[in-house]
Amino acid sequence: MHEQQLPLFGAPQPTATLAEALEPFRKHMEQKGFAENTVKSFLGDLRIFAQYIGPKTDVAAISTDDLNRFMNYLLRERGKPCTPKSFARRLTTLKVFFKWMADTGAISWDPAANIAHRPVSTPLPTILSNADVERVLAQASAMRQGEKPDARPYLLVHLLLDTGIKKGECMGIRLTDLDTSNLSRPVLQIRASDARYARYKERRLVLSADTVTALREYRQQYQPGEMLFPCTARNLEYVLTDLGKMVGLEALSFEMLRMTAALRDFQRGMEPERLRLKLGLSKMSWEGTLPKLQKLMQPPL
Repeated sequence: MHEQQLPLFGAPQPTATLAEALEPFRKHMEQKGFAENTVKSFLGDLRIFAQYIGPKTDVAAISTDDLNRFMNYLLRERGKPCTPKSFARRLTTLKVFFKWMADTGAISWDPAANIAHRPVSTPLPTILSNADVERVLAQASAMRQGEKPDARPYLLVHLLLDTGIKKGECMGIRLTDLDTSNLSRPVLQIRASDARYARYKERRLVLSADTVTALREYRQQYQPGEMLFPCTARNLEYVLTDLGKMVGLEALSFEMLRMTAALRDFQRGMEPERLRLKLGLSKMSWEGTLPKLQKLMQPPL
């Protein structure tokens, strides 16, 4: 089979094998701003396909029948469960990959073009009502009082509702990322852990006065060093879970607060593009998030 060196940032050679095409495809996705999780998922899907058809198979030799047989293999022959959501994503992976190969001229036609998508309905994210938010904040505020005052739950909830940041981003906050010198516009700087995603991951987010007050109390109580939360993510998950139980919620999580923050901004009239940037989402990820926010805006039937 073919052992030629592929161009570092270019399209694969017309004679490339499936294995040889993966690295150029990864660079293509990164350059196009695909979310980090999407890149990992797509490459994982293609590795499953490579195991099925053979990694040294020439991409130009792969037919529509081969792809249909692979999709049937995923559903009925692989021996591992393939949820409707995973099945739909793997089909999307093949469509994106082979379209890119055809667009670059590495193959003369797109064998995935005529394979029909099977629509998959994904549940809407769970969000908090305004009444839920008020109860959570009231309980967190009450925990700042008493013999052992604890401002951490109050800070955490306010921070997540202000910014809509992800759990990983929250755990990565350094004290130097917080600028409260301008009390009229205190900000949090979110930094990308991977420079490849800096163009949409890195952003400056405005903090409320309540968050700044909670931050001051928290720092006095916990005396954090370099990191804002010098604990594990599991510790903060427990903080939210316990707080939710105190007010009668079945669950309270980072993702719930992130999506609640996004919906509240959307309800207040924030422009979609501005909200996308605030959430640190690539355009591709936003295509899946915006319709959910629009549905959540609609009153129940």
